[in-house]
Amino acid sequence: MISRTGLAFLATAGLFYVNIMPAIVEGLIEALGFSNQQAGAVGSANMYGAAFGALAIVFLVRRLNWRLAAAGFLAALIALDLLSIGVSQPTALTALRFVHGLVGGMLVGTAFSVIARTEQPDRTFGVLLFVQFGLGGLGVMLIPGLVPQFGTSVLFLSLVAFSVVTAAMLPWLPDYAVADRPPPPLTRREAWSLPLVLTLLAIFLFQGANMGLYAFIIGLGRYYDLAQGFIATTLGASAWVGLAGAGLVIAVSDRLGYRRPLLLGIGITALGTWALLFSSVPAIWIASNMAIGVTWAFTISYLLGLASRFDTHGQMAAMAGFASKMGLASGPVLIAILLGESRYALVIWVSALALVASLLTIWWPAKQRDLASGD
Repeated sequence: MISRTGLAFLATAGLFYVNIMPAIVEGLIEALGFSNQQAGAVGSANMYGAAFGALAIVFLVRRLNWRLAAAGFLAALIALDLLSIGVSQPTALTALRFVHGLVGGMLVGTAFSVIARTEQPDRTFGVLLFVQFGLGGLGVMLIPGLVPQFGTSVLFLSLVAFSVVTAAMLPWLPDYAVADRPPPPLTRREAWSLPLVLTLLAIFLFQGANMGLYAFIIGLGRYYDLAQGFIATTLGASAWVGLAGAGLVIAVSDRLGYRRPLLLGIGITALGTWALLFSSVPAIWIASNMAIGVTWAFTISYLLGLASRFDTHGQMAAMAGFASKMGLASGPVLIAILLGESRYALVIWVSALALVASLLTIWWPAKQRDLASGD
């Protein structure tokens, strides 16, 4: 479990800004006067860079000295976050964050490939989401209140702090050579199959739907006349409640197969997203965010775990990281365009329908995997 936690921090360090994305978007709007579209573009550039970084690393992970590479990526992330503090022009910051994302994506792809070499990667991904939601909830709850006093520096220094802590953990992780895992259950030809393609598409849709709405969730709460303190508290608490979803994956792993957990998780996420249409009722706002918090952590762990089962070198896990980041990046771009000034009902419907599409897409790959495993 100690090693799983170290790997979780390593995979989180390159993408921790995703977990505090509402705080970053709102901070750029409040402190620097960015528009919704400009702030959303900064966040999306960060994640598009991460997507391409994750894709690039797919072709290198089998020959890479992952420990040395991770140390170099962490050092670069720290430097780029420190540089970001002094940039206040939208285009320049967008470009800088794209480069940051490129480096972070290579780090996350490297970490995902190492996780795929462990026994029960689903459980390790559960630990990863446990770390992300726990610390992300703390960030979303505390950072927005610090921006008026300290400006955007508090946003980027929080990322620096996480990278420093992760770098301190790096020497204590095992080697995780490729040979540490038993032979794969699927052949190389079977790995690049329709089930894998559909799994990657489902990951893209699920992440895009969730992050697209989550990036603007603070504004959504304000639109429905909820108080700022109430919004921040609910979002922080929902991230912490999401720990239950990650914890459930850690406890259960793949004993229930993939189809049942994924259909349940994505279905509840879609229902909770649709319920945000009634956010003017505080109880519904709370219940919806809590439900999404639990099922987001629960579902993405299984989606990434399913993708990692297609090979044991970690290439498919790194490819799943690419699909995930493309979804995380594309969601806020599309939602920013559809949102305009205040079309929140429209973007809620779009997000809910994208989640339904993800559910339909993953049904067959999950069924095929369960049949192959005898579940």
